Amino acid sequence: MGTHAGSCLCGAVAYEFDDPVVQFCYCHCPRCRKATGSAHASNIFVRPDQFRWTRGQEQVRRYDLPEAKRFAKCFCVTCGSPLPHATRAGDGVIIPAGSLDSDPGVKPQCGIWWSARAPWYLSTAELQQHEEGLR
Repeated sequence: MGTHAGSCLCGAVAYEFDDPVVQFCYCHCPRCRKATGSAHASNIFVRPDQFRWTRGQEQVRRYDLPEAKRFAKCFCVTCGSPLPHATRAGDGVIIPAGSLDSDPGVKPQCGIWWSARAPWYLSTAELQQHEEGLR
């Protein structure tokens, strides 16, 4: 069993969670695409007792989409980075995998809302690969 750390881009907010990961999914729903500005969200799910803020919790803001039963978004007020949030039911914590500081030791297990994926989405196997940014 291990402990994993994450933080926002500016470093004002940090958190930890303990193994095991309940689930790791890519979500292709339109709300997650809008919230991330990407083709999908990469979400790690853990139980509430596995998660804790270690720095800057007062810098975290939450947005609950009024008409949604489950969707929420937390972010750093300084840099805007997506951050973990508790489900509305309080039965889990959803962690944006991109906010982790290191490898969580588990790979994604599923893709959800596949039927709603962006029409322009391609798997990385279909794309030209570059070791670093474009020149």
